[in-house]
Amino acid sequence: MLVPVILSGGSGSRLWPLSRESAPKQFLPLLEASSLLQRTAARAQGAGAGAPLIVCNASHRFLVAQQLEALGQSPRGIVLEPVARNTAPAIAVAACLLERTVGPEARMLVLAADHAIPDEAAFCAAVAQADALAQQGEIVTFGIVPTHPETGYGYLKAGAEVGPGRVVEAFVEKPNADRAEAFLAAGNYFWNSGMFLFPVGALREALAQHAPAALKAAEAALAGATEDLDFLRLEETAFAAAPSESIDYAVMEKLDRAVMVPLDAGWSDVGAWDALWTLGEKDSQGNVRRGDVLSVETHNSYLRSDGRLLATVGVSDLLVVDTEDATLIAHRYAAQGVKTLVDQLKKQDRSELKTHRTRQAPWGSAQTLATGPAFEVNLLTLGPGKALKSQRHAHRAEHWIVLDGSAEVTLEDTQRTLGAQEAIAVAPGQRHRLANPGSTPLQVLEVASGLIDPNDIERL
Repeated sequence: MLVPVILSGGSGSRLWPLSRESAPKQFLPLLEASSLLQRTAARAQGAGAGAPLIVCNASHRFLVAQQLEALGQSPRGIVLEPVARNTAPAIAVAACLLERTVGPEARMLVLAADHAIPDEAAFCAAVAQADALAQQGEIVTFGIVPTHPETGYGYLKAGAEVGPGRVVEAFVEKPNADRAEAFLAAGNYFWNSGMFLFPVGALREALAQHAPAALKAAEAALAGATEDLDFLRLEETAFAAAPSESIDYAVMEKLDRAVMVPLDAGWSDVGAWDALWTLGEKDSQGNVRRGDVLSVETHNSYLRSDGRLLATVGVSDLLVVDTEDATLIAHRYAAQGVKTLVDQLKKQDRSELKTHRTRQAPWGSAQTLATGPAFEVNLLTLGPGKALKSQRHAHRAEHWIVLDGSAEVTLEDTQRTLGAQEAIAVAPGQRHRLANPGSTPLQVLEVASGLIDPNDIERL
C-alpha cells in the first residue's frame, strides 16, 4: 500500500500579507481556486496513493479537515504536532503509526503541503518509478531537474544508475553563485525537493540506527496520544523531547545508500512572491493579475487584490499584494526581503502577522468589520447544518441581525427561528447558541458591546 504522508507544518512567512500564522501558505489559493494543500492531496491521489495521513500544527487542524472535506477526501488520519520539531520527528511519527496500522511492508510518499508541481503527469510517472524502487527495499528521494543556477536550494549529486533512478553520491548544502553555475554545467546535480518515498520497515530501521532520539520521541508521543474528534493529539512532553532536525540531516545524509528519481515537472517550493510571478499565467505585458486589478503601462509585475480595486500606472517589476488589513509593495527582485519585514512585525507584536480579519472556523467564518474600545462588529457566515457551540460571556452583550438565510437561536432553554431582517439580543451571562438549520449559508451581523476579551467566553 502506498500512503501519502503530507507534512503541513510550514509558516510561509515570506508570503505575508496573504500568509498569516493562523493561515499559512499551504491553505491559500495562490495559483488557482484550490489551495496548495488541496492540490498536494489531489496530486497524490492521482498518482495512485491511498487516503492521506496529514501531520500538522494543532492550531491548523480545522483548516486541514475543512479543506480535505471540500476536496471530497477522507484522510487516513490527521496527526497534531503540539510543538514544531522539523521534518525528522514528524516523519518518524508517521512511520510508527503506519507500521502499527498498515504494516512494515507499506510505503509512504512524503510530500510537503506547500509545493507547486504544474506537470502532474510527470509527477505521477516519477512516483511510479520511485514506488517500484521502494518495493525493492530502496529508500528514495526526488531530485528536481534544475533550470537555472539556484542558490536557495540544497542539491543532490547523482551517481550510478539504479533502474529508473540514480544513487545519491552526496547531499550538498546551498551553494554560492559560482558553485551553482558549476553544478548546472556538470549535469549530475539536482535540486533537493524534500520529497521522499520510503518503505516503512526500512525507514524504521534507518531511524533506529541514525536518529534513535527522534524515533524514541515519536514512539512515546504516539503511546501517550489522545483522540480529539477526528484528530490524534501527540503527547506534548514526549514529542518536544525530539531533536529539531530535518530528515535529510538526521537520516538521509547518513545512509550507506539512497536512490534519487529525477523529476522534471515545473516544481517550486513557492518560497517567495516572485515564485508566484514565475508560475502564474501572464498577460501580454508580462503581468500576473489576481482579483480586481487594472494596469496601465505596467510590466512584469505580480498584482493581487483580495477585495478592493487595485490599479497601477507606469511601473515595472513590482510585487503588489493587497489584503483586507495590509498591503505589500516590493520590487520583484527583493521578494526575499519580506522575511525581514516579518521579523519587524514580530518584534512589534502586530496582529497583522497573526490573523486575517476573516477567520475560518469549523462552522464557517467570521469577518471583523469594525472594532473599538468597547465594541466589535463581525459578519458571521455559517455553512449549511453548522452551529456555534453553546456558550456565554460574563462581560459583554451581543446583538444578532440575520442578513441572509435562516437562523436557529437558543437562549437558555428557549429556541427561536429567525429569518432575514430579524434580530435578537443576547444579554451578558446568558447561555446562547447560533445554528444554521438550512441548506444554504447563513449570514448574521454580530454587534458585541462591553468587554471585548477573547478570554471572556465559557463554552458549555
